[in-house]
Amino acid sequence: MQLTFDAQPTAALFDRTGAVFALGDGSIRFEGGERTDAHDGAVLCAAVHPSGDGVVTGGDDGKVVWTRRDEAVVLADARGKWIDAVDASAESGLIAFSHGRTLSVIDAKDPAFRRDFEHERTVSGVAFEPKGRRIACSTYGGAALWFARIADQKPTFMKWAGSHTAVGWSPDGAFVVTAMQDAQLHGWRVRDQKNLRMGGYPSKVRSFAFLSNGRLMATAGAQGAVLWPFVGSDGPMGKEATEIGFDQNALVTLVAACPPKGLLAAGLNDGRVWTADPAAQGLNFIRAEKGAPIAALALSPDAARVAWADEDGAAGVSDL
Repeated sequence: MQLTFDAQPTAALFDRTGAVFALGDGSIRFEGGERTDAHDGAVLCAAVHPSGDGVVTGGDDGKVVWTRRDEAVVLADARGKWIDAVDASAESGLIAFSHGRTLSVIDAKDPAFRRDFEHERTVSGVAFEPKGRRIACSTYGGAALWFARIADQKPTFMKWAGSHTAVGWSPDGAFVVTAMQDAQLHGWRVRDQKNLRMGGYPSKVRSFAFLSNGRLMATAGAQGAVLWPFVGSDGPMGKEATEIGFDQNALVTLVAACPPKGLLAAGLNDGRVWTADPAAQGLNFIRAEKGAPIAALALSPDAARVAWADEDGAAGVSDL
C-alpha cells in the first residue's frame, strides 16, 4: 500500500488494527484512510495506547491526546509546554510523558491518577521497563529511574557526562541504554550501574531497537545497521559490534524491531527501506527506489508488516 501525505510524518506505529501515522500538521492518519485532527500544531511524539486501540501523542500545543479511528480525547495538558517524549505500557496501563524538566505519569483507566517528577535539566526521552513499573528518563548527565506509581521518592540517577537524547530498556529489564548528542550510545547495568560504552559512530544515533529475544540491539547512525550483542549478564561489555547492510553511500537513519522476533527493519537517508534477519543472508528491499530521507519506521508486533514514511510525505505499508 502506497500513501501520500501533505505534511511531514513524525512517527509510524502499529496498533492492534493496523498502521498509524502521526504528522507535522497535527493529524493522525490510519492506513484505512481515516483521519483525525489531534493537535493544534505538530505531533512531536507517539506511542501505542496501553489498550492497543489507537495511539497516544504529544504535541507542541502542550497536549497529550488519545486518538482512535473515530475520535480524539485529550488526556493531559502541559499548559503550553511542548510534549517532548511519550511512552505507554500495556502491562501496567500507564502513560508517561515529558514536558520541560517534568516527567508526568497518568493511568489510562483512572483519570484522577497523576504523578509529576521533577528533574534538574530537560527530559528528552522516557521509556517504561518491560513490566511497566519503572520509568527511565534521559536527560543531561545521564538517566533517572523512577517508580511509576510512588508519589514521594528520589530517583536512581545513573551518571554519564554529556547530553542524552533518547532512552530504552533491554527486554529483560537488566540494562538501560541511551543515545547521546555526540554520536554514541551509553548504557548501564541496572543492578550495579556498571557503565556500557558503545561508540565509533559516524553520525548521531537517532534510534535503536532490541530483537532476537533481547540477544541483539540494533542501532542507526552508521552506513549499515550496527548490532550489539546482549548475551549474558555483562551485555555488550568486552564484545565487538557487527554491521549488516553496509552501504558507503548511505546512512541508516532509523531501525525498528520487535524483541521476541529476529527480524530487523532499517530506513536510510536516501529513502530506501529494507528488512533483514541477522541470522540469514541478504537484504529484502521494501522500498528500493531512492527519495527523501526516511522519517518514520515501524515493524508490526508479529514482524509481518512494515510501515514507513519519508520527509516528503511519501509512505507505505508492506506485508513481508
